[in-house]
Amino acid sequence: MAKASCVSTPPSVNKAWIYREHGETAHVLKFETNVAVPQIKEDQVLIKVVAAALNPIDAKRILGVFRDSDTALPIVPGYDVAGVVVKLGSKTSNFNIGDEVYGDINEESNINLKKFGTLAEYTAAEERLLALKPKNLSFVEAASLPVAIETAYEGLKRVGLSAGQSILVLGGAGGCGTHVIQLAKHVFGASRVAATASTKKLDLLRSLGADLAIDYTKENVEDLPEKFDVVYDAVGQSDKGVKAVKEGGRVVTIIGPITLPASMFVLTSTGSILEKLKPYLESGKVKPVIDPTGPYPFSKTLEAFAYLQTSRATGKVVVYPIP
Repeated sequence: MAKASCVSTPPSVNKAWIYREHGETAHVLKFETNVAVPQIKEDQVLIKVVAAALNPIDAKRILGVFRDSDTALPIVPGYDVAGVVVKLGSKTSNFNIGDEVYGDINEESNINLKKFGTLAEYTAAEERLLALKPKNLSFVEAASLPVAIETAYEGLKRVGLSAGQSILVLGGAGGCGTHVIQLAKHVFGASRVAATASTKKLDLLRSLGADLAIDYTKENVEDLPEKFDVVYDAVGQSDKGVKAVKEGGRVVTIIGPITLPASMFVLTSTGSILEKLKPYLESGKVKPVIDPTGPYPFSKTLEAFAYLQTSRATGKVVVYPIP
């Protein structure tokens, strides 16, 4: 039974960022005011979007990297969402109208992608991909989490990081890396966490739980006398990672090319990871990290993408409010 709510009936059209051809984001992504609101399937809910985060994979998708497996144009991009449930599919049971939820709406990162993403006033998602928003987090904070924190968690599970082990995080100040540090320390129980970043971001690494903050502009991790049980590469430097890992250790990367014996994976999104991490988020042990240049107004989405593509972002780039 849906609980009483002041949520209004959703319209048939909404405002959204949409692209009708592949290319550079700045050239092809356009703001339109008359885009159809997605029709929900029986296992989906319709979400009134309050905030959405940008990811490098959004720009790759717009460029056409996944065109062979992607849905047909035109496409509204966007993976990460935080918002309010306004309509329920006939076979949903986890949520009520009015619930505040968040999640990554694309179950697989590069196949079966949704035509209607999160850079719109409304988006649809399977309820298994969503979780209730932690009450202590704002919508902006919640929107910053799903892709990054789920990727961090799945990578750490895949390499089997366990309590008492050491880990090196390559790219510790980025969207994923900031969560790898926190999860390794506070969830997986790593005894020693080292991470790389540029000079100005070393204090951030320490504040997130890094025991050793390495300035990559001054030190080469492969030359460190210390070696690590696990290396998590979040920036595409598995060639360095394999030189910094202990013999018999494990290296995981999320960006190619891959230098063996490193392994690479693609995230499978699920709300169950968000539910599992909820106690850590609510207690403040694990915190969202949002780039200080944002959040960006919805109207400044192109500027937000331009900044994201400089690869200088700290944590996540979020657009808000919508619209």
